[in-house]
Amino acid sequence: MWQCSLGLLLLLFLLTGQVALGARRGRWRRELAPGLHLSGIRDADGQYCKKQGMCCTGRIDDCSLPYLGTTCYCDSFCNRNVSDCCPDFWDTCLGVPPPFPPIQGCTHGDRIYPVFGTYWDNCNRCTCQEKRQWECDKEPCLVDPDMINAINQGDYGWQAGNHSAFWGMTLDEGIRYRLGTIRPSSSVMNMNEIYTVLAPGEVLPTAFEASEKWPNLIHEPLDQGNCAGSWAFSTAAVASDRVSIHSMGHMTPLLSPQNLLSCDTLHQQGCRGGHLDGAWWFLRRRGVVSDHCYPFSGREQAEAGPAPPCMMHSRAMGRGKRQATRRCPNSHTDANDIYQVTPAYRLGSDEKEIMKELMENGPVQALMEVHEDFFLYKGGIYSHTPLSMARPEQYRRHGTHSVKITGWGEETLPDGRTLKYWTAANSWGPSWGERGHFRILRGSNECDIESFVLGVWGRVGMEDMGHR
Repeated sequence: MWQCSLGLLLLLFLLTGQVALGARRGRWRRELAPGLHLSGIRDADGQYCKKQGMCCTGRIDDCSLPYLGTTCYCDSFCNRNVSDCCPDFWDTCLGVPPPFPPIQGCTHGDRIYPVFGTYWDNCNRCTCQEKRQWECDKEPCLVDPDMINAINQGDYGWQAGNHSAFWGMTLDEGIRYRLGTIRPSSSVMNMNEIYTVLAPGEVLPTAFEASEKWPNLIHEPLDQGNCAGSWAFSTAAVASDRVSIHSMGHMTPLLSPQNLLSCDTLHQQGCRGGHLDGAWWFLRRRGVVSDHCYPFSGREQAEAGPAPPCMMHSRAMGRGKRQATRRCPNSHTDANDIYQVTPAYRLGSDEKEIMKELMENGPVQALMEVHEDFFLYKGGIYSHTPLSMARPEQYRRHGTHSVKITGWGEETLPDGRTLKYWTAANSWGPSWGERGHFRILRGSNECDIESFVLGVWGRVGMEDMGHR
């Protein structure tokens, strides 16, 4: 019994000693902390103690404030040779000059940056120069707040906003990494058009949406990220819907853009751009698997090195059909069915021909020129604004893109004007535009969207009609 009590007393003594030692160590840590002014007061003119009305006597650890990633104190315990005082402790609480020369810097917003300190303002890097002046790069940014305000204050029929995924990118980067369809060669642009003839007296509806005629067969838009691969995304998107429609819903695949990006390498550049005719040739001759089987790898423009190797090949199995020779890159699925299409065909550029094709056979693929203001689209009926015409040339940029047209409609504006529009799915994710979609003026070839429109038939046999 005595030995047990003695052991308990000894244990309590040791624990008490460790707690006291821990407290002393905690106190010593603060006593020996490197002074903020020794490592460089980055906010020498900052009013911390003064703004909070704090000047504490003795040591009160709660008498502290966050300071640019660390902590500073306004109690008199900090007034030692090695100091962790707030920058204004000496003049605010003691009424004396600080014991260190204030570091020269630049005021920017609510912060002071030291000489040669840098700050990112959207896509531009700003540097504090020796004369305490900010010097910033002058790159046009993809998200342009001045243009957003000008569009929203004007009468352009659509609204602009900040798409957060574009913040910090330059306009040049947006054109280079967010589009990616190479304008077709003259021989492809001159391919014969298939003219659709309206029956005598046939009247097309004023509004149509593919998802209403074919519910559950029209797929939602994907996000190409900073991969310049709209050539693959728009092709896979149109083919997905067309295979689903033409199989009468027996097959409803969301086809894999990555299969095209990695495996369609003949005259194609993957995430650095590609040709629509080459993409359709590959879908016809080789076929692709579903996006679930071969998901998008999401390569970014900052990544160097070669494109991801092709992880899916196919072989002929008779009657023009093909089968996969490998398992899915996504190990969680075994469904590696190969989907193919018939040769793509070009439609006439008349809006009624495009409308009739869309209404009868499903969404179509369209080439379009993307201008600097399109990246800012938030909602409404888009048309390119002239706002950049008064600015230097580097603010006026455009590049070729491809999208999926899904329907059309009309809207009457408050001033009585009626605007006709197309509805289309982009490949910039569901948070851009109208849930990943946009509306654009119809009948006037806005941004060349009616100049090169393609349709295709899904390759569907009787044996596929029982397959899901």
